[in-house]
Amino acid sequence: MVRFQAPMINADIQRHGNENIAGLMRRFSRKIQGAGVVKKVRSIRYYAKSPSQAQMKKDALTRIARSEKYREMFKQGREIPSKKKRR
Repeated sequence: MVRFQAPMINADIQRHGNENIAGLMRRFSRKIQGAGVVKKVRSIRYYAKSPSQAQMKKDALTRIARSEKYREMFKQGREIPSKKKRR
């Protein structure tokens, strides 16, 4: 299994004179965002397992069978069921 290894980013922030903590945190967060750390972490937040070849093939065959069924119903002039509505 291959996992993403984020490069180390040092966000070195020094407090300036009588700067308050809010200003220090604001500078820190902007430096982190500018380095792209927040964007990268949010992009890898949830791991989605890729489907196996067998599952992909099964899903493809299901889609093909469903489309053939709908096509046949259309030819016969029967009512095609609509998708179930979700709330």
